Amino acid sequence: MANLRKTELATTTSITTTYAGEFAGEYIAAALLSASTIDDGGVTVKANIAYKEVIKKLATGSLVSAASCDFTPNSSVTLTERIIQPVELQVNLQLCKYDFVNDWEAQQMGYGLGQSLPPKFSDFMIAHVAAEVAQNTEFCIWQGDTTAGSNNSFDGFEKLIAAAATAGDIPAAQQVTGTTLDAANIVAELSKVVDAIPASLYGKEDLFLYIGSKAAKLYVQALGGFGANGLGANGVANMGTQWWNNGSLTVNGVKIFVCPGMSDNKMYAAQRSNLYFGTGILNDTNVVKVLDMADLDASNNVRMVMRFTSAVQFGIASDLVEYA
Repeated sequence: MANLRKTELATTTSITTTYAGEFAGEYIAAALLSASTIDDGGVTVKANIAYKEVIKKLATGSLVSAASCDFTPNSSVTLTERIIQPVELQVNLQLCKYDFVNDWEAQQMGYGLGQSLPPKFSDFMIAHVAAEVAQNTEFCIWQGDTTAGSNNSFDGFEKLIAAAATAGDIPAAQQVTGTTLDAANIVAELSKVVDAIPASLYGKEDLFLYIGSKAAKLYVQALGGFGANGLGANGVANMGTQWWNNGSLTVNGVKIFVCPGMSDNKMYAAQRSNLYFGTGILNDTNVVKVLDMADLDASNNVRMVMRFTSAVQFGIASDLVEYA
């Protein structure tokens, strides 16, 4: 009888919902832009890319020369470009309703044979999937490698920057050889990255030292003092291990940006305006659907379909510092 009751409930409830156009864009944005690196302002977002977009790079030679009566061109202008091409991605998820409705807004479901699904179940589904998409996006922004596995939706900055360094596009002085980070060496290693920042970038408003969660924890620990790996007897402001309260971090005048998706033992210095996340957030290719399969195959499953695009790219390789 229990199985029969479940079948009856499923066939009398329909939560089939389609979100298209602007509303699909809003749901996709909620999923993608919630990734920590994006949500906290660590990259420049390029939206509404239907296929691909060209990132122009301009370089000039020496611009200043001695004055004269004549106009004599005295410099050069070089335009190069990098392409950001978001890849098409999708979520095909199937959930059994009874894995969730037993304890989710049960008071709204009624009782007995008249029991029905909560009215906002589709919103719950979207919120759940959006959180998972955001987590995967954060990972792929940094560690993404399309040759490494199914969760690597697009190539991330670590792979792209490493390729640029190998090609010689990043000056050798801005390629810092890394080591395994710990609380004893974290300050010195962070300082190496800052030392490698070219003078033309140091002091820029949108310059950040991008580090992973491991490096951030080690830095907080080191600045707390009270040990062989700490700085000073009582740490920052004599507050010991209580000194930090999730505020901002800096090192040698450079703001630190913590990226949960970054690999351990890697760091980068870059301008936010030189790192891009591309997506077609509001274009017509976005699709979000929540489908109750009861009327289609008599099951108690709910399927969710999401389609969107994502990619990352940097602009000028010579304005990057890599610690790897």
